Amino acid sequence: MAERTQKTTCPYCGVGCGVNLTLPANQSDAFPPVSGDQDHPANFGHLCVKGSSLAQTLGSEDRLLNPKVFGKDVPWQEAIDTISNKIQQVVAEHGPDAFAFYLSGQILTEDYYVANKLAKGFIGTANVDTNSRLCMASAVVAYKRSLGSDTVPCNYEDLESCDLLIMVGSNAAWTHPILYQRIAAAKQARPHMKVVVIDPRRTATCDIADLHLAIKPGSDAAIFSYLLSFSEQEGLLDSGFIDQHTSGFHETLQQAQKATPNLLATADFCAINAEELVTLASWWKDNDKSVTFYSQGINQSSSGVDKCNAIINCHLATGRIGKEGAGPFSITGQPNAMGGREVGGLANQLAAHMDFATPGAIELVERFWQAPNMATENGLKAVDLFQAMEAGKVKVVWIMSTNPMVSLPDTAQVRRALEKCELVIVSDCKAHTDTTAMADVLLPATGWSEKNGTVTNSERRISRQRGLLPAPGEAKHDWWAVCEVAKSLGYRAAFSYQDVHEIFVEHAALSAFENGGKRDFDIGHFSRMNKQEYDALVPVQWPVPKGKPQGTQRLFTDGHFYTPDGRARFVPITPSLPQQAVNADWPFVLNTGRVRDQWHTMTRTGDAASLSRHTDQPYAEIHPKDARQLGVQDLGLIKVQSAQGEVCVRVKVSRTTAPGQIFVPIHWTQQFANNAVVSKLIPQVVDPLSGQPESKQARVKLMTVQPAAYGLIASRYPLPQMDFLYWCRVPSEFGYHYQIALDEMLDKAVWQAQLANALAASQQVDWLHYDNALTHQQRLAGLSNGELMFVVYLQASPEKLAVDWLVEKLAPAAKVSELERMAILAGSLATAEDKGEIVCSCFQVGSKQIQKAVAEGASTVTELGVELKCGTNCGSCIPELKPFIPIQVEQSA
Repeated sequence: MAERTQKTTCPYCGVGCGVNLTLPANQSDAFPPVSGDQDHPANFGHLCVKGSSLAQTLGSEDRLLNPKVFGKDVPWQEAIDTISNKIQQVVAEHGPDAFAFYLSGQILTEDYYVANKLAKGFIGTANVDTNSRLCMASAVVAYKRSLGSDTVPCNYEDLESCDLLIMVGSNAAWTHPILYQRIAAAKQARPHMKVVVIDPRRTATCDIADLHLAIKPGSDAAIFSYLLSFSEQEGLLDSGFIDQHTSGFHETLQQAQKATPNLLATADFCAINAEELVTLASWWKDNDKSVTFYSQGINQSSSGVDKCNAIINCHLATGRIGKEGAGPFSITGQPNAMGGREVGGLANQLAAHMDFATPGAIELVERFWQAPNMATENGLKAVDLFQAMEAGKVKVVWIMSTNPMVSLPDTAQVRRALEKCELVIVSDCKAHTDTTAMADVLLPATGWSEKNGTVTNSERRISRQRGLLPAPGEAKHDWWAVCEVAKSLGYRAAFSYQDVHEIFVEHAALSAFENGGKRDFDIGHFSRMNKQEYDALVPVQWPVPKGKPQGTQRLFTDGHFYTPDGRARFVPITPSLPQQAVNADWPFVLNTGRVRDQWHTMTRTGDAASLSRHTDQPYAEIHPKDARQLGVQDLGLIKVQSAQGEVCVRVKVSRTTAPGQIFVPIHWTQQFANNAVVSKLIPQVVDPLSGQPESKQARVKLMTVQPAAYGLIASRYPLPQMDFLYWCRVPSEFGYHYQIALDEMLDKAVWQAQLANALAASQQVDWLHYDNALTHQQRLAGLSNGELMFVVYLQASPEKLAVDWLVEKLAPAAKVSELERMAILAGSLATAEDKGEIVCSCFQVGSKQIQKAVAEGASTVTELGVELKCGTNCGSCIPELKPFIPIQVEQSA
């Protein structure tokens, strides 16, 4: 069979990039690197480093391949019977709300649809929530409060055509790299375009910013409250639009004037320079084509809904909505968070953008589904759901494609909840996650490249994610598993789908059912689609009503909104700070977020060794002033404590973070580090309207750690967890790589005994050992048949060692020469290149290579790209390349 290339969609962030996956001629051959789909309107052929590395994740050794019930492999039917019997029991004894789904923005729309249908129409509970609650629930509620519907009014072209782009609570350079590169290219082509970044940290996104407002954490709403007042003072109001298409303006303006009475008061509240606010206001005045682009820094807040509405208020007041290059643009973090919202995959939604409170909606959906047990009121949102689980009210939970033991706030409470729950069902493609460890029933799910269905990106664009590879082992699609349980519960007629396209067609038909333009979400054009048409579906933006197959690029162009009176609503807001303020006991503000090359809890990116090279370990970023006061050094260890828990991570000294604040990334789990789950620090504080946790911030204290030794272990085999002060498993191309810190030095014999446990009993090991009492260095290597099995390096200080050449020696059948035996104990190989810290992950270019190229004459980022290729693929490393160029030389990307 010849090689063939198929189009699909990236499984990472909400940009929704098109991907070309080439299937090798022989199944035993390695997958070639994926490429971007040049025809896809989200990315036009470009991919970030995570997307570019997808082929590296297709051969995971940690797949869940068989259903398991209480730790035992069982046939699918036994697992289905176990689930359905327990659901029937708890519903009969405690009512339908004793059951719950906890879903994910990474499953497909069709998976979401059948789970939502089963729970809300047939079991009779609205306990269907999702990890999307953690990232965009506040944006949803704000859109609905103001626009009457959960409708993103903008598209990606608006980011390129606006004259003023305000990026608030978003480090898009790292979290949405392809959109960021589109923005950067637009700014380069249109130099008059202004970019403002509002963020407590100076992130990589600030590289293209004309203005950075380093506000006090959580104070964002005051900026937009002031802009609303300023718009009235400067005559910027679109009075015609306000009068004809909105309501509630005067009350909202009065509240803004009261909350932010003047520029100085606002600047003081936000802890910024007044001149910076003057600049922002003047640009707002001069540029009608304005987009506000916002993400988790806004949404993950105890007042996230109000923050979103403060933004929307400004756009409504100036008529900057429903037009090219203008609007409030909430950007989603997951590949199908939007699809989940469309089908009703949140506890406060019903289906097809209808709510339980929507007049007539319950009866409409009941008629369409012919549902026997309709839920009639909102279910439990994520944090409330797990609290109800701990209280014994929710007896059965089905968790699908998410890792709440890492992502939900207050990990200790989540653990107690899952321990208390009578039956925990987890559907996942991975065998080992922090959450699968808590499961009573494990269901093997298909993963990206195997799953078949649709996803919707941040600009409402529906794309196909195609099933191109066979499912390994007994893995099944999530929709299939839900339908089999539904049939076992007695609902065969409603869940007897023969193919996934039938689910999508039903979903489309529901969106159009008795709609007539009353609801924003309408994809009725697809309600009669056949399988061939579904397989050939090209990306399209909803609404796609009957008779409009080309979809809808932009909404609200006519000034009509989906409120009862057709008018958008202004919402009075009072800016507020995070609920938990710092004090003498908890003097630091913790800021959480993502790193450039990882995603969520590393269940996929952790399979790509190249993605760990840029940031290989969890860390706390701390300002030099605070580092000096605490007496900590770069790469050392520090404990971060809150009232909820504690983590132990590396120190990263940086001026990116302001004094009194620290930044800790969210990605590391118990599978990758012994004590780095940042959600252990986060209290269960939520927005009262959206239920979204205030996961962006917490108050903490820092405690210095003085290990007896730092070091690394490189091993051909996985090692049993050892009782180290600190360990982190770094994904490696060959073997296993651990960074460690010890609270006491271990004797050589102890090391040899513990390491040998990873080998077969019959395998003989030759040990090499070096110990220097003066430099406090200890090195140990184990070889078998001339091949490297283990290396242990220990030293008193936390400096990094160049170990690429060692990792290569862990490859199967790689022999160690006499010269290399000596080099192992010396700690370096003269012929091995030390690249330095990896800056460009696409081409694995390190800091020392870049420094050498600059010393030899490279004077711009472009010239570095010519010489080393860095910055020429996804462009995510460009902000980090620029500081290498001498300040007097003109920097050019």
